[in-house]
Amino acid sequence: MNTHFTRRTFLKGIGAVVALPMLESLAANAPAPIRMAHLYMANGVHPDQWTPTGKGRDFQLSPTLAPLAGVKDDILVLSELWNAASNTGDGHYVKTSGYLTSTTITRTTGEALNSNGVSMDQLAARKVGILTPLPSLELGLEPPATGVDTNVGYTQLYGAHIAWNQPTIPLSKEISPRQAFDRMFRPKATTSREAADLAAGRDRSVLDLVSADAKRLQQKLGNADRAKLDEYLDSVRAVERRIEWDAKRQRETVLGDSTARAAIEALGRRVDAYSDPARVSERQGDHTEHARLMLDLMAHAFWTDTTRISTFMFGNAVSGRSFAFLGAGFGGHHETSHHENKADKLAMYQRINRWHVEQYAYLIEKLRSIREGQGSLLDNCMITLGAGMRDGNAHSPKNLPIILAGRAGGTIATGRHIAYAPKTPLSNLWRGMLRRVGTPVNEFADSTGELAGLDDANYKGA
Repeated sequence: MNTHFTRRTFLKGIGAVVALPMLESLAANAPAPIRMAHLYMANGVHPDQWTPTGKGRDFQLSPTLAPLAGVKDDILVLSELWNAASNTGDGHYVKTSGYLTSTTITRTTGEALNSNGVSMDQLAARKVGILTPLPSLELGLEPPATGVDTNVGYTQLYGAHIAWNQPTIPLSKEISPRQAFDRMFRPKATTSREAADLAAGRDRSVLDLVSADAKRLQQKLGNADRAKLDEYLDSVRAVERRIEWDAKRQRETVLGDSTARAAIEALGRRVDAYSDPARVSERQGDHTEHARLMLDLMAHAFWTDTTRISTFMFGNAVSGRSFAFLGAGFGGHHETSHHENKADKLAMYQRINRWHVEQYAYLIEKLRSIREGQGSLLDNCMITLGAGMRDGNAHSPKNLPIILAGRAGGTIATGRHIAYAPKTPLSNLWRGMLRRVGTPVNEFADSTGELAGLDDANYKGA
């Protein structure tokens, strides 16, 4: 791990390295970096319950977007964008793997996996990723499915990836909160001694492991930075405890209380319910906490400039994840999305969509609560929520459900609904975001230029 980054400070201990937020008293007053994340929803949305009424600043949130009321001034709702390259092939896989590449993937059962493009997040990671400990951070909730979807003739691997480092190389996503936390705070061992140190500290809090270094640093800080450091360390401790608590709850749900206790005592070490992808797929009940833990880790990674690029998949294409925790009658996500215009299924479909928006709002509120410079961390971010299709019953990539939050260092005027001309390329949005994150491109897929009006507070669209 590099340790010479501008304005970055680390706390170190045996088996742990904790990156800290930017502390002004220890570094030059350089501009804050711009961070970018893409949150992806599987299976589309109830189209009639998504789009706001009104345009520009004079708009009203739709029933599905109602959870964003508290952050309405921090978002842009973007209508009529589409991904032309995905208007072919099957209903799901082409829309998912081609979401950030704006390309048409190669139809294959597995031997010739090819997205035919590099995803825009990875174009950014190639350049700004060299400035951070992690070039990018890929997160999700479901393990990749294996095998072939014989209904359409595509490998199911396509449905588990939106980030492509090379056209033939998708990036796997981390689905375990514990493993994602360790990736951020426990360095990878490169020697047998480091491996032994990591093993020795595995059952200890990372903050306990770096406590001596933290005390030394606190003595050098002014009051404002000391308070900022305490706030951050308390936040890390809270996430760490929540990971432990949620893992314990899952162990007890899957194994049973007495069996779980016996297994823990017999092993004499942490048994992480997330460590085995098979166990992740067995998670019972409400998986909201799983989602929020992963989003909190993304926020921490941005807060400390551990990475500036991230993606998060709520579910894989054709995800059948159960939403029974939302109420009686709720079942699998994919089956519900094939609503056939039945009123009861449409109502459940819309509620599942709203759950996704609630988690997005949670992340936006978290980023907005973190102070950075004269504003907030959110002010220096671009965070999208979107899907590769609009209506899960029709599988259309036209008028995609897309939201963008954050001001990208003051280059985006938020608080609006912008309705573009039908069939405006989604790639135009990606191209404008690439420039704002510091990685401009002369062309990208079918882009006709940057998406208009993002920096114009008076722009309403077509």
